[in-house]
Amino acid sequence: MASRVEHPAAGYKKIFETVEELNEPIPAQIIGVIPSWLGGSLLRMGPGLFEVGGEPFNHLFDGQALIHKFDLKNGQVTYYRKFIRTDAYVRAITENRVVITEFGTAAYPDPCKNIFSRFFTYFKGIEVTDNCLVNICPIGEDFYAVTETNYITKVDPDSLETLKKVDLCKYVSVNGVTAHPHTDADGTVYNMGNCFGKNLSLAYNIVKIPPPQEDEKDKSDPLERSQVVVQLPSSERLKPSYLHSFGMTDNHFVFVEQPVKINLLKFLSAWSVRGATYMDCFECNDSMGTWFHLATKDPADYLSSHKFRTSAFNIFHHINAYEEQGFIVVDLCTWKGHDFVYNYLYLANIKEEWEEVKKAAMTAPQPEVRRYVLPLDIHREEQGKNLVSLSYTTATAALRSDGTIWLEPEVLFSGPRQAFEFPQINYSLCRGKKYSFAYGLGLNHFIPDRIVKLNVQTKETWVWQEEECYPSEPLFVPTPAATDEDDGVLLSIVVKPGAERPSFLLVLDAVKLTELARAEVSTIIPVTLHGTYKP
Repeated sequence: MASRVEHPAAGYKKIFETVEELNEPIPAQIIGVIPSWLGGSLLRMGPGLFEVGGEPFNHLFDGQALIHKFDLKNGQVTYYRKFIRTDAYVRAITENRVVITEFGTAAYPDPCKNIFSRFFTYFKGIEVTDNCLVNICPIGEDFYAVTETNYITKVDPDSLETLKKVDLCKYVSVNGVTAHPHTDADGTVYNMGNCFGKNLSLAYNIVKIPPPQEDEKDKSDPLERSQVVVQLPSSERLKPSYLHSFGMTDNHFVFVEQPVKINLLKFLSAWSVRGATYMDCFECNDSMGTWFHLATKDPADYLSSHKFRTSAFNIFHHINAYEEQGFIVVDLCTWKGHDFVYNYLYLANIKEEWEEVKKAAMTAPQPEVRRYVLPLDIHREEQGKNLVSLSYTTATAALRSDGTIWLEPEVLFSGPRQAFEFPQINYSLCRGKKYSFAYGLGLNHFIPDRIVKLNVQTKETWVWQEEECYPSEPLFVPTPAATDEDDGVLLSIVVKPGAERPSFLLVLDAVKLTELARAEVSTIIPVTLHGTYKP
C-alpha cells in the first residue's frame, strides 16, 4: 500500500456538491491510448442533487439519483448525465422541498397546508423512497437503477431516459432488496431482501429472476416470473439485520447476519413521528456477534444445522465466495465492531476540513479485508479442534459446546483508517470460483483517494494514486479472449478539483495498475457509488 496521502486543501468537498444534468453528451479530450477493443458504455449511479429549496440532504445516501455515462466508440469518448425521474426527485423539484423521506433526511408536511391538513399528513404514513442512487443492474435485456427499497427504476442505457417505476412487492414477498444482485452465466439473477413473516416475525428471502425466454412467442418480463426460492430466519424476531450484499458460490448462498439491526417497532412507529428517518430505526446489538448462514442453491434449502458464529463486525460488500475441498471460502470487506459505519457518512461530517475528517474517523470502526472458511462437513469432533484443513489459509473454524462453529478469520488487508472497499473481481470468470485478484477503492479516513489491486493469495498490493484526485469504484473489463484472470482494464471516474478539465475517465492496465489513458471532461462529476459496463 502506498504511503498515506494528506488532503489539507479539502478538494474532496467538490464531489459532494450539486450539479446540473447535461442537455447532450459532451466530448472528452483523450490523453494516452485507449485499447482498440474497448468499446461500450460505463454506466454509474450516485447522488447529484444535495439540497432542494435551501434544505440540505443530510446523508451520503440521500442525494437525488443521477445516472452517468461515458461512451467509448471508435476511439472517441463522450460523457452524459441525467437525473432519474423518480417520484422523490420530481416531487422535490416541483414542490421545492424534500417530499419523501430519505435514508437520513426527513420529509416534512407542506408548510402551505393549514394546520389540520398538516396534522393528518404526519399520521397517514411516510412514503417509501424510490431514490435509486446506489447501482444500475441488468435484468434480462433491461437495465434498472436500484436502491435498497422495493422500488427499482427501468432506464434506457443509451438515452438515459427514465422509463418505468417498478414495485417488486407486486411479484415477490420482500420489503426491499439489495443493490448487489448476483447473475449466473445463463442470465439468471438472484437477489436477497428481508420480509415480514407470520406474527410480525422477520425473515430473509432469496429471490430468483429467470433469464429471458428463448421462445420468440414468450417475451414476458423476467420480473413477472420472479419467485422466492428459499427463506432464512432472523436471529431476532423483530430486529432484522441490515443487508447490503450477499455471497453466492456455484452451489450455495452465503448470508452474513451482522449486529447492525433494524428495530421493527421503531420502523413502524417512525411513519407517524415527525422528523424520523431510516437511520433513526437502526440500532446495534453489542452481544450477538456476527452469524453466517448457508443455503443450498439447487434444490434451494436452508442449512439449519450449520450454525457459524464470529466476533462482531459491519459488512456491506462481499468480495467473492467459492467452494474447495468441502469448505466455503468467503472474502469480505469488514469494519470491526458493532458500531454502524453509516453513522459516520453524514455529509456534514465528510465535508469538514481535513483535520476534522481525520478526527471523526479515529472514533469509527476500523476496516479490514477478511477471509472466513466455513466447513460444509461438520464432524462432531472434540471441541476447540480446527476443522479447516485448507493449506493456504490461517482461517479457523472450531466446534463449541453449544453446537455452533466459531470462526476466526485470516486478515488479507489491514491499514489504520485505510479501507479497501467497493470491491470488484473478474466477475464473469471468477464469481464463485477460486481466484487471485480483487480491485477496490481505497478510502483514506472515508475519503476516496486511490485505486488498489489486492492479491488475495499473497496479500501483495498495487496502487494507483495521484495528488488531489478522487477516484470511484474501479470496474474490471476483461480483454476479449483473455485467459489470465487480470488480463483487462479498470475503469474509474476520477475528479481533480481545480484542474482545467476537472473530471476524467481513467483507464488502467489491470495487471500493474499503470495508466493507459484518461478521457477528460470540462465538468465536475459528483461522487458515484456503483455501476456497470455495457459492452
